[in-house]
Amino acid sequence: MAEISDDFMRDMLARSKGYSLVVLRDGPNRHAPGVQPALWEHGRRNFALRADGLLPVVCRVADDSGWAGVGIFDAPAAEVARLMDDDPAVREGVLVYEVHPVLGFPGDALP
Repeated sequence: MAEISDDFMRDMLARSKGYSLVVLRDGPNRHAPGVQPALWEHGRRNFALRADGLLPVVCRVADDSGWAGVGIFDAPAAEVARLMDDDPAVREGVLVYEVHPVLGFPGDALP
């Protein structure tokens, strides 16, 4: 593991930036008949938000835990809540969400 100095820590912490974390869970209608179109459009919307630079990190949870996914938005929590309220899968009750303000480091990326 790399050694991290106190100076490095102070420098990095000064560079932190606000983002919004969205946590998605299965909603009350997740297993209702006919939910696939809403999920498909939810995915399409995520790709559009990603292409627009608003959703740089989006991950689907691939187990049976009831968690559906997480995303990190480059936008304030209130704006993200408005975006999520308009999500097709959220509107249909297929997914429910929480938004949390978080701090991260610009330039972080998945390998």
